[in-house]
Amino acid sequence: MTDILPLPPDAQTLVLVILATLGLGSAVAWVLKRAVARGRPHGVIDNIGQRMGAWWIMAALLGSAFLLGRPGVVLLFAGVAILALHEFLTAGGPAGGRTLVGLGIASGVGFAPALLWLDLPGHPDRGGYLLMFLLMVSQLGDVFQYIWGKLFGRHPLAPRISPAKTLEGLAGGLASAAALGAALAWMTPFTPLQGAGMALGIVSLGVTGGLLLSAEKRRRGIKDWGTRLPGHGGMLDRVDSVFLSAPGFYGALWLGWG
Repeated sequence: MTDILPLPPDAQTLVLVILATLGLGSAVAWVLKRAVARGRPHGVIDNIGQRMGAWWIMAALLGSAFLLGRPGVVLLFAGVAILALHEFLTAGGPAGGRTLVGLGIASGVGFAPALLWLDLPGHPDRGGYLLMFLLMVSQLGDVFQYIWGKLFGRHPLAPRISPAKTLEGLAGGLASAAALGAALAWMTPFTPLQGAGMALGIVSLGVTGGLLLSAEKRRRGIKDWGTRLPGHGGMLDRVDSVFLSAPGFYGALWLGWG
């Protein structure tokens, strides 16, 4: 196989879906800022706006990496893993015993670009779509949980570890992610039902990874892993939902379809 990622005709559909999603999110943030906050500072709404700005930058970086082919995607994720490892080793001050755990987290993130080389019988050259399925489900799963939690959250999921997460946010996030996985099944070897199941697994592993890293942040007495991504925190705050879900997704594909 060559190092240039193939661009099948339905790649245009995927690009349009991503742009439409980002555009809708930005429009909602703009309306909320003017209709609800009336242009004044508002913690939650301002955070949504910051998050959307960061999402546009991340989408542009990922799109540029895809245009450069597999080497570009690998370099992008290598940079993400290095930044995440640096945050894990240094946030909250230096401490012993962090290196092996940090390397494990960075290695988990590395399973995401490995999907590009996973050729499934009957589904050749779909690695790029598998990677996008993982990223869209895991990242939008976080967004869904955030929105449902803000709208209907009443009961904390893990009050001592992550007070902002709620059972209602988790339930709404899982249901929304399952619907998204079914809708994106066209880009994978899955049936809609299998896509929903895969999405549930990805988000469940993402929540587990997020709680593990939240517990570590509480132990260190810090709120975020860094400040690189406005509205999100550090790089590790953004990939905490990937370091377990990426190897889990890869393993499920290899065992079930590989």
